[in-house]
Amino acid sequence: MPSVSEIAGVEEAAEVLASAAGRGERVSIGREDGDVVISTAGLDRVLEHEAGDLTAIVEAGVRVRDLNLRLAAHSQMLALDPPGNPTIGACIAANLSGPRRHRYGTPRDLVIGVTVVLADGTIASSGGKVVKNVAGYDLGKLFCGSEGRLGLIARVALRLHPLPEAARTLVVPVESAVDAAGKARAILRAPVAPSAVDLLWPGRLALLFEGGRRGVEEQVGIVRSLVGGTEDDTVWADVEARQSSSRGRVSFDPGALAETLDGLEEAVVRVSAGVAYASNSVEDPRGQAEIALAERVRAQLDPNDVLV
Repeated sequence: MPSVSEIAGVEEAAEVLASAAGRGERVSIGREDGDVVISTAGLDRVLEHEAGDLTAIVEAGVRVRDLNLRLAAHSQMLALDPPGNPTIGACIAANLSGPRRHRYGTPRDLVIGVTVVLADGTIASSGGKVVKNVAGYDLGKLFCGSEGRLGLIARVALRLHPLPEAARTLVVPVESAVDAAGKARAILRAPVAPSAVDLLWPGRLALLFEGGRRGVEEQVGIVRSLVGGTEDDTVWADVEARQSSSRGRVSFDPGALAETLDGLEEAVVRVSAGVAYASNSVEDPRGQAEIALAERVRAQLDPNDVLV
C-alpha cells in the first residue's frame, strides 16, 4: 500500500519529494499510482485577492466553486467551469475547462503566475500577480496539461473577470451534421459575443450569453432571428454530465465540423475550440511529435523518473 502525505505548505511538499527521490521511491499526486501519494487537500487557502486588479493568488487545493463563492461577494469570478468541483491544481494539471472556454479560454489563458515543486524538491516560481507580466519562464503554461508528471503545483496566481449582470441560454435544434455546421457558422459570424457555444450531438446547440441585461437581450434576439431556438438553462447540466462521462477527446479543425460529427455517435462539442468529448474511446489527440516533445521536457525536469 502506498503511503499518503497530506501536505499543508510548499516547504513541506519540497521535503516529501526530496525525501522520496532520495529513497528511490515513485511519487504520484492526487492518485494512488506511486509508492508515495501526495494529497494537496491541505493547500486550501486563498492567499491574496486584489479586487481592483482582478487577480487572486490561491493554493492548489482550493476548489473552483468554493473560490467562486468567495469571489462573488466582490462581483468577480474565475471563468473556469469544468465538470464537478475540481481543485485549481487539478484544473491546471489536467488542463480542465468547460463551456466558457469559448470566451475565456483554458487554464493557460487564466494563469498568470505559478509556484511549483519539482521532483527533486526544488521550489520554482514564474510570473507574478498582474495580468501583464513577462518575468521569467512561463512555468504556468508549461504545467497546463502536465498531469502531475513535471512537478507539484503549489500556488497559482489567477486572472479574474467581472461577474456578469445577466445570463441567458438559448438552445437551438439541429437536424444533421450539415445543419449543425451551418447554424454554428451563422452564429459565430453574427455580431454577438456568446460565452459558450456547445453542441450536444446529436440534436442541440447550446448558447450562453452573459453581460449587461440590455446587451444580453439584444444578442439573444439577434441569434433567434438567425437560427431560432428557445431559452432553457437546464441544458448545461446535460453538458456537464456528458463531459464528465466522456471516454475520449477528439481534436479537429473547426472548419471541418460537419465531417467530424459524421464520425461521432454522441458527444459534447466545443465548436470554436475544435474539441469534442466523445462517448466512445478514442486515440490520444496529440500527435507523435507532440508526445515526444512532452517526454523530452519531462526528462529534463524529472531525470530520475520520480513522478508517475
